[in-house]
Amino acid sequence: MHMYIRKIILFCILLFTTLIFTAEAQNKKEINKPWEHGKLQISENKRYLIHEDGTPFFWLGDTGWLLPKRLDQDEAAYYLSKAHNAGYNVVQIQTTNAVPTMNSYGQYSMPDGFNFKNINQKGVYGYWDHMDYIIKRAEQQGIYVAMVCIWGSVVRSGQMSVDDAKKYGTFLGERYKDSPNIIWVIGGDTYADRNQEIWEALAQSIRKADRNHLMTFHPFGRTSSATHLNDKEWMDFNMYQSGHRRYGQKRGDGSYTIEGNTEEDNWRYVEEALAMDNLKPILDAEPSYEGIPQGLHNPAEPLWTADDVRRYAYWSVFAGSFGHTYGHNNIMQFAKPGTGGAYGADPIEKPWYIAMKDDGFNQMKYLKNLILTFPYSERVPDQSVIAGMNGNRYDRLIATRGDDYLLVYNYTNKPMSIDLTKISGDKKQAWWYNPKNGHLSYIGEYDNQITPFAFDGAYGNGNDQVLIAIDATKNYLLPDWKQLPVKE
Repeated sequence: MHMYIRKIILFCILLFTTLIFTAEAQNKKEINKPWEHGKLQISENKRYLIHEDGTPFFWLGDTGWLLPKRLDQDEAAYYLSKAHNAGYNVVQIQTTNAVPTMNSYGQYSMPDGFNFKNINQKGVYGYWDHMDYIIKRAEQQGIYVAMVCIWGSVVRSGQMSVDDAKKYGTFLGERYKDSPNIIWVIGGDTYADRNQEIWEALAQSIRKADRNHLMTFHPFGRTSSATHLNDKEWMDFNMYQSGHRRYGQKRGDGSYTIEGNTEEDNWRYVEEALAMDNLKPILDAEPSYEGIPQGLHNPAEPLWTADDVRRYAYWSVFAGSFGHTYGHNNIMQFAKPGTGGAYGADPIEKPWYIAMKDDGFNQMKYLKNLILTFPYSERVPDQSVIAGMNGNRYDRLIATRGDDYLLVYNYTNKPMSIDLTKISGDKKQAWWYNPKNGHLSYIGEYDNQITPFAFDGAYGNGNDQVLIAIDATKNYLLPDWKQLPVKE
């Protein structure tokens, strides 16, 4: 018990000190506010998000699901500051995960059901006042809040009717229509083809009150919103949830909608969505979390690692996603002393504020830096860049390119042959890029032909590298660079 109390006291001291330091540092450095480039909209080619002035937006999200429920003001400010520093520009939250939800201040989200007439009580820092604070604090950090309006299990259990959804959607839309950093997320870990009348009512009521923000749907594991909702007028872009299963792992998963032994191939969802006639942008909004058991429910299973979350991120983005959402078991539920830890999370040994030091959480920014280094909207997935036979499962190479550059992600460091004729230029310059630390290594100049490449390192899972090849007449990179410029 004494050790438990000591850990809580030490955390409070650490948090207070860090908050002061962070505030002082940010006073010296202006934080980029992406919406200053105008509202988010869909690019002309229907593949990406851009701002009104044409500035590209690469979605780098974190799943901060229980942020409104479990964190107080100081904790929320600390989390959002650290997320910004790690390169994240979106945080996905469960706006409410029960009817009602109680937050850390003991305030309920829906004390009078779906009647919001008297939701603001004078002299009371209520649930929605705290939500306002979180959204405003995220705005100060240049972070969008992707608000999953209500968790899918609440709707599946019959706790929100069509009429309730209309009232709730109107309340949300009216309250947050003028906040610059909102993205609406209908659904919430649920099947897109069920309870559609309720989700439709929620989406349409929000859209009626608020036409300033984009909207999407967060689906159940191993499903994509594109399958059933792609043609909905209110669906601006698609999400898929590749989920937490490893290859061949099905037990306890309920209805299974994908081909067996493809569970980790999240690139398949992207290929399917981008082949549709009514093209819309897509991203993996919930892949396997760092530090969560494989298969989710059994803590005795191996945990997904930083290597795995990198693979999911690069596979999805190189296959054509417009961004990516990372997740960590201990962060998404904000496990800490005094709270329970679901899915095997240990709130004592690794509370959320310690988990934010983990490798995967801090490696995602290298993907954003890489993608934003090159012309953005012209980028397409192109597996024809891979010459000869590609590998299966972890050996699969994923290639993406623009007109004058190409990128190939190699998770296991297997030898590969790359068709350099797929981009412009009689000569090509090439680099290795390390997804673990962002280190850049110049390889040399090559003729315009099919060329073998092999990084000087071990073979096996987690020995990942990205091959960069560029038309030698372009100057996106310089041979003496050791890192890429940081991209906001």
